[in-house]
Amino acid sequence: MENMPKQGILLANLGTPDEPTAPAVKRFLAQFLMDKRVVDLTRWLWCPILHWVILPIRSPKVAKLYQSVWMDEGSPLMVYSKLQVESLRSAVNMPVELGMTYGNPSLQDGVERLMAQGCREIIVLPLFPQYSSTTTAAVSDGLSKAFKNLPEIPGYTIIRDYHNHPMYIKALADSVRAHWQEHGQSDYLLCSYHGIPKRYADNGDIYPQHCEETTRLLAQELGLTDTQMGMTYQSRFGREEWLQPYTDETMEALPSRGIKNLQIITPAFSVDCLETLEEIAEENREIFMEAGGEGYQYIPCLNASSSHIDMMNAVLKPYIR
Repeated sequence: MENMPKQGILLANLGTPDEPTAPAVKRFLAQFLMDKRVVDLTRWLWCPILHWVILPIRSPKVAKLYQSVWMDEGSPLMVYSKLQVESLRSAVNMPVELGMTYGNPSLQDGVERLMAQGCREIIVLPLFPQYSSTTTAAVSDGLSKAFKNLPEIPGYTIIRDYHNHPMYIKALADSVRAHWQEHGQSDYLLCSYHGIPKRYADNGDIYPQHCEETTRLLAQELGLTDTQMGMTYQSRFGREEWLQPYTDETMEALPSRGIKNLQIITPAFSVDCLETLEEIAEENREIFMEAGGEGYQYIPCLNASSSHIDMMNAVLKPYIR
């Protein structure tokens, strides 16, 4: 074992703007939306639309949304991600660093920091429980690009997904139970997942199957029936059809079905971010209440909770010597 290369862990997430300003958001969105894993349209068609229409219009609007959720220490995604790194580092007693597919710190930054600590074998944990070509595969692509800039590359393993890991399901269920204990149980529990274009799934992306299995296992763990729990997809943009049912349209429909009190959880997000704190906790709450809802509660992401760190440790354990 003495001659085995030193191991390190890279936690990977999607990323965040450096600050809640239009220029910073524009830089971030440009990098994000230029990734062919995210938007696979022909470049000659997509680039003019992105740079001349979408970025000039959306960047100031999105910056204002970020300002509404920004914390004193930075963006929620970055704040919670750093806490995850610190907590996991203590739990596993080995080097742990953070890398983002887009923005800072980059995946290359994370790899270089681990290698500076003597790590020559890296376990990469993309914090996307359900596999998608738009997220986990984008991490793999980003690592490949990073390695092109390094004179020495480490050995590495990517943990593809953990959508059905017992500790993940338990952590989600425990967060719901803790919410119930404090606030009571509502009429209905909704799992809202980040959406992807339906065409991606039709072409073989297994993301919807993973989301469905996570939902089924969580319902089983909580003892909920189909009349007490469901799932939807959020965050769509553009005119193309995305995975359905859509979260916002479901918000409008639930009160007419007699569901007046709703609790909502976002299992695909490992940390709270703009899509959870603004889109789900605020925007969709307004839609639900205006449609006749009486009570709406957002159940936070697992973030840096002890159950989440325990889950990461369990997922990583088979790969740690």
